[in-house]
Amino acid sequence: MFFCEPNPYVYGMEKGRLEAFSDGVFAIIITIMVLELKIPQKTDIDSLLAQWPVFLGYVLSFVYVGIYWNNHHHTLQAAESVNGAILWANMHLLFWLSLIPFVTEWMGVNHFAKLPVTCYGVILIMNALAYTLLIIALIRHHGKDSLLAKAIGKDAKGYISIAIYATAIAISWFNSTISVVMYGVVACIWFIPDRRIERRIEGEEKS
Repeated sequence: MFFCEPNPYVYGMEKGRLEAFSDGVFAIIITIMVLELKIPQKTDIDSLLAQWPVFLGYVLSFVYVGIYWNNHHHTLQAAESVNGAILWANMHLLFWLSLIPFVTEWMGVNHFAKLPVTCYGVILIMNALAYTLLIIALIRHHGKDSLLAKAIGKDAKGYISIAIYATAIAISWFNSTISVVMYGVVACIWFIPDRRIERRIEGEEKS
């Protein structure tokens, strides 16, 4: 699937600092999103219900950030070390993830208007592409016969997700509600943790 030159010794830097830094950024992103939830100025139920678009956007984005953290954690469990290319690929992913709070708030306060929903989809697809680049860098470093490469396989779910994002972005100019539903569908696809890497690690430990 990916072009790579296997390295039997996998020389590189230790991965601990990359994991710690990434976990910190994930935590900050979630913190920023929850701080964007505005407290109603009144105590009646109508004031609370008026915030439903912002809350719905928050829930969707929280799930997405959780999915990326979960898969990021599992992926690095299968990695033995990192190199410069992996560090930059990871920073590229964190950049696009850091924009999720901005488009989430914009989409929510404007009640899922066309342009904000389109931009939300663009950020989602850029995150998906950035994660794919991170996977490519990791496999390139560890080799096509590595545990990680075997666990990822053809990554059909990843490519299907990108296709759904692209379709949802196009549809958003005609019906933004359908696009939001499609974004939710992708989240549902990934909500159940991907256990490919866990199964591979368990298999290696038993063998």
